[in-house]
Amino acid sequence: MSPNLFRFAGLACLGLAIGILAYILSRNPSAERPEVGLRGLKRGDAMKKSGLFATMEPFMRFVAGRISSLPLDSIREGARVQLLQAGDYRGLTPDEYIALSLLSAMGFLALGVVAVYVADISGMLGLMLGGLGLLIPYLEVQGEIERRFKQVNRGLPFAIDLASLAMGAGLDFPGALRQVTEKSPDKSDALYEELTRILTEIDLGRTRKQALESFGERCPTESVKDFVAAVVQSEEKGNPLSEVLNIQAGMLRMRRSVAAEEGAARAGVLMIGPLMMIFACIMLVILGPFIVNTINGKGF
Repeated sequence: MSPNLFRFAGLACLGLAIGILAYILSRNPSAERPEVGLRGLKRGDAMKKSGLFATMEPFMRFVAGRISSLPLDSIREGARVQLLQAGDYRGLTPDEYIALSLLSAMGFLALGVVAVYVADISGMLGLMLGGLGLLIPYLEVQGEIERRFKQVNRGLPFAIDLASLAMGAGLDFPGALRQVTEKSPDKSDALYEELTRILTEIDLGRTRKQALESFGERCPTESVKDFVAAVVQSEEKGNPLSEVLNIQAGMLRMRRSVAAEEGAARAGVLMIGPLMMIFACIMLVILGPFIVNTINGKGF
């Protein structure tokens, strides 16, 4: 049999597979835009603040609807955890997050192709731009996660102090948290959002333990884990919660002080290298002319 026959048969099978895949994906509708809840609120804010995101949002939902039936369970789970820790970043679902990464990669890849043909640069640079586009949504989400963790760790000791004082004055735990949120000066702070979400979950019928464990899942930092464990253990053993919160706040403040001292000590060590380089540059500027004159035989 002719080799061309096998080649044409292989191309036909590939075309048939692509056609079947396109047919399966085309049957899926676009993903629906979230309109209610925290995710809907975040989506509305993101579309108001970013014109580029508002332009890409319909295409993102279109692609998300097409990839919703693909077997990407492990990728979806990783995206779900990242978005959860980022506070439902821009109201994205896991499929929309994957679709946004794909669209970003395609856009940067197209930019790379144009640069290759117009500026006559290496094709590898175009592929690198595509990889950069794929990473940009991930880097944005990771930056949001770091920002939220930092805000929660910074404000948690003061919030626990206020809650302890409020409980000492006769309020229960949800009432004390409500006092903390009402007195918060920054309504966009990550800790304010998390405490408000805890109160909302309790009002919707979840137990205090479930709401706090959800908080620990959204912000799995050491300070939050200790706080959640202390409150849950106090509830299970019947210890006075106000005293437990007072002790927990003191421990968190002491931990912050130790971390600040360690950072200051580490900064001193890290400064040695740049200082030595600056000192070497100064010595070269001062002694350079004398060294050149000595080499040329002119003496000092």
